[in-house]
Amino acid sequence: MSDTNSSQNQDDQNASENTDTSSEVESLKTQIEKLKNDYLYLRAEFDNYKRNVIKERQELIKFGSERLLVDVLGVLDNFERALEIKISAENFPTFAKGMEMTYQELKAALAKFGISEVPAQGLPFDPNIHEALSSEETEEVKPGHISRVFKKPYKLHDKLVRPGQVIVAKEPVKN
Repeated sequence: MSDTNSSQNQDDQNASENTDTSSEVESLKTQIEKLKNDYLYLRAEFDNYKRNVIKERQELIKFGSERLLVDVLGVLDNFERALEIKISAENFPTFAKGMEMTYQELKAALAKFGISEVPAQGLPFDPNIHEALSSEETEEVKPGHISRVFKKPYKLHDKLVRPGQVIVAKEPVKN
């Protein structure tokens, strides 16, 4: 009988272990399913985030200059009004002053957005900033320096956005 009890106890113990193992397996399956759902949710969230970032970037590229354009359009309005004026000897000084004010307004609008002129006249020629159109003999400016500027160089913050087109001075030939 002790063999039977021992065998019965062994069977009960095995059944208990199987039940424990089964419940542990079920618990792990539940955890795996939850983690899989969490992963799929996070993956979908990340995909949405990427789409939104791409869309925002495209809109920034497309409409990023809108604030600058609003300011520049105000300057354009002033130029158009100036072009409508019939210029005469009597109103020319006022017209010239108005044009100067409009020019300053345009420079201020550009400066507001980090666009600034890079000085060039009389400075040493720098191929990183200037494009030499030609050279000319002159005593007014040192050789290798800029004697005339056709297009001023401009930068956006610290980045050159347009090189200047210049004439570079060279030493006059002595006869």
